[in-house]
Amino acid sequence: MSELDLDALIDDPAIRIVVTCGSGGVGKTTTAAALGLRAAERGRKVVVLTIDPARRLAQSLGLTELDNTPRAVAGVGGDGRLDAMMLDMKRTFDEVVLAHATPEKAEQILANPFYLALSSSFAGTQEYMAMEKLGQLHKQAVASGDWDLIIVDTPPSRSALDFLDAPERLASLLEGRFLRLLLAPAKGPFRLMSTAVNMAMSVMNKILGAQVLTDVQTFVAAFDTLFGGFRKRADKTVALLREPQTAFLVVAAPQNDALREASYFTERLRQENMPLAGVVLNRVTNSEATELSAERSLAAAEKLEEADKSPLTAALLRLHADKMQQVVADHKRADRFKRGHRSIPTVEVAALADDVHDLAGLRLIGDLLTA
Repeated sequence: MSELDLDALIDDPAIRIVVTCGSGGVGKTTTAAALGLRAAERGRKVVVLTIDPARRLAQSLGLTELDNTPRAVAGVGGDGRLDAMMLDMKRTFDEVVLAHATPEKAEQILANPFYLALSSSFAGTQEYMAMEKLGQLHKQAVASGDWDLIIVDTPPSRSALDFLDAPERLASLLEGRFLRLLLAPAKGPFRLMSTAVNMAMSVMNKILGAQVLTDVQTFVAAFDTLFGGFRKRADKTVALLREPQTAFLVVAAPQNDALREASYFTERLRQENMPLAGVVLNRVTNSEATELSAERSLAAAEKLEEADKSPLTAALLRLHADKMQQVVADHKRADRFKRGHRSIPTVEVAALADDVHDLAGLRLIGDLLTA
């Protein structure tokens, strides 16, 4: 089992993209922001793309409201720079439409009710738009030299695997037979199938309603010229993620579900030939009073309670016992994970008593990540 050297990772000029991934609630966003700040203060030109961060973390980066444009973070020391942004998935989708459609087509698409639903709430759209924004940032970085390191915080999905699967799913939907079938009555060879198509349309009318079906057909007709572009850009971004300049960091907490998700993700990255740098075992409970075990602490508390003495001391001993039980459980799960993944570098990060809400807190997380 080897230690993960994150300072070496962020100092390496050959590394241009770092992707933090893992299940929800394990600290991906905080890890991404802390690494971005540390890299900037060590001389890199960094942009951090966060996805729906906690309000206090957003404020610590100087981002008081959702903004789809990278903004400079004030208070960064050293010779580097740090820009940060929060993904606005609908605005990103709008930008794609405006960039790749004629003004007339773009106006039709942006006003279409089906498009409004697709761009705002369709499953997988956020993950796909995170990929789109990564592609845009990489293209800008290459063209302008504004950044030499992009750090991406992946969306808080039901499954960490959604980030890799979403581009294929959305591209398949937008290019799929169902949507193209909606244009069938008006298109060449499909006229031979008009009877069957009309029957299908009749059924969908009853299920979806005439207006919904009309909105979908109008959307498909306007969107038709953009279908191939989604597939092309998705393939290009996935290829970018496989390049040696990219490094994936899987973030997990010492809970069974999160560690199971981390195992699945590391295996998936291996299968997809994507470069895994290592695993961050985050929020591991530690104690400075490990010489007093949970068992001894509980025994002492029981003696005090039986003697009806020092109830406050007894309560503190029970609190310590609870914490020591958590310490033992966290380290057992972390050690079991590391033994099962000996070839993957890992680093443990101690749990903090308070949430991170300023740059000082992010610096502390950076110190713990690289201790």
